[in-house]
Amino acid sequence: MLKSVYVWEFPVRLTHWLNVLSIVMLSVTGIYIGAPFIHALYTTEYIMGTMRFLHFTFAYVFTVSLALRLYWIFKGNNFSDWRAFNPFVKGRAKLMIEHCKFYMCITNKPPKDWLGHTASASFAYLGLTVLYLFMIASGFALYYSAQPNVSALLLGGWLGNVFSISTLRLWHHLVMWFILTFVIVHVYLGWLLDRHEKNGIMSSIFSGYKIGE
Repeated sequence: MLKSVYVWEFPVRLTHWLNVLSIVMLSVTGIYIGAPFIHALYTTEYIMGTMRFLHFTFAYVFTVSLALRLYWIFKGNNFSDWRAFNPFVKGRAKLMIEHCKFYMCITNKPPKDWLGHTASASFAYLGLTVLYLFMIASGFALYYSAQPNVSALLLGGWLGNVFSISTLRLWHHLVMWFILTFVIVHVYLGWLLDRHEKNGIMSSIFSGYKIGE
């Protein structure tokens, strides 16, 4: 019997959409800060100041969102706790390979996995979390170099003593494009699995419920 299962708790859904909003805003404002395409000559608005303010504001939103999600891996249900991101669970590596075969159209059906994160998603999100941490640390290191303050120092300003600011800026920019690429692939694969498994993957991030046994 198939039934509706409460998979994604509210904090998981909240942090997911905070991340979506933050990534969009940080990318748009970051691209503008790196290469301004609207000049103050044509307007009385303080454009760069506004962009920097929005960038720093959503950097804090993103940091708080990630902190909440990391906290929830110890408090959440079995679909979202730390075990869901453990790549060393028996059989998970094999499932990941089978998922990759499906994504590359080598097989016609995805392997039967549990209702939470698929095996391939567990690996991907673990790596993505590392990239998020790097983006936060490198971003606050760049912020600290221009405007020293205690919070920026603690969140990543110290990284400026390890790498040059130009190196941090380059990698901060490159990882942004990698994350945006991941977002596109993430949405496509979610839609693809939803179409084949018909368990409500796409709608679950709104409602929290999936269809399963």
